[in-house]
Amino acid sequence: MASKHFLLFQITLISLILAVSSFPAYSQIGQLSPYYYDGSCPRLQWIVGSNVWAAFQKDTRIAASLLRLHFHDCIVDGCEGSVLLDDTIDMKGEKNALPNRNSLRGFEVIDAIKADLEKFCPGTVSCTDILTLAAREAVYMSGGPYWAVPLGRKDGITASDKSANEQIPSPIEPLDNIIAKFTSKGLELKDVVVLSGGHTIGFAQCFTFKRRLFDFKGSGKPDPTLDTSFLSSLQSMCPNRDASNTNLAPLDSTTDKFDNYYYASLVNNSGLLESDQALIGDVRTASLVNSYTINPMLFYNDFAASMVKLGNVGILTGQSGQIRKQCGSVN
Repeated sequence: MASKHFLLFQITLISLILAVSSFPAYSQIGQLSPYYYDGSCPRLQWIVGSNVWAAFQKDTRIAASLLRLHFHDCIVDGCEGSVLLDDTIDMKGEKNALPNRNSLRGFEVIDAIKADLEKFCPGTVSCTDILTLAAREAVYMSGGPYWAVPLGRKDGITASDKSANEQIPSPIEPLDNIIAKFTSKGLELKDVVVLSGGHTIGFAQCFTFKRRLFDFKGSGKPDPTLDTSFLSSLQSMCPNRDASNTNLAPLDSTTDKFDNYYYASLVNNSGLLESDQALIGDVRTASLVNSYTINPMLFYNDFAASMVKLGNVGILTGQSGQIRKQCGSVN
């Protein structure tokens, strides 16, 4: 037990050193600052890191789940923790919206972090900031970049399944639609390519891409762009019957490791989702895909920068919003 605690201390110490060494020249983004809780909750970084690490040791899939949870929060009406809210009599929230139902994971990790924080610094840290930090830790523990996370977000008091259904990008919609959804949040074309690289970890359920394998766009045939050996492998994992819809397939060949193999798979016509493979087939995005394929450090640096931008979308600060006592319900 002592050795485990020492390991956690080492991880946290390394994280803090990296945060200082990689911190950008500016110290504040809007009303957010990475030092926001230094006085009010100095154990914050350690509590988040140790909880994510414990969850990661039990299930490496949790890293991709936490990253996706953060993205699905921010891309729907901004980063205000709405994705964490349970449905109520008066509100149908985002957890059971079509893109999230039976697929979003990691809520218990955020709840555990919140419970620990309420013991050491009650009523201080927002659930939105917890989720933002947890996503960074998940990426870092999977071998990805570490970045200083600007903090100081407040939690929203409502959620909308309608917003989630309309605003979350679908793996089968045209790239133009996806780009429009990103730019409507103040993000750019580059962020589409960079943040899609988060698919370097994790899995997807077969129903999200099965039409590529057997009846692509109503043709009765597979997607002609798919590598033939990759197609055969996927058809074995996802047979053409409804019972296979929830089977899992890896998003790239190194599912537990955050790296640039995702982009190499696109170049080799082995992207799992239509929305992923589309990035190499469009002149606006193909050059970035090729750059990240040959330069992993460029991808890491750009991914960190895009995650900071994502975390600044539609935030509530100051007197707006609240600090929830429990992440699944408003105060």
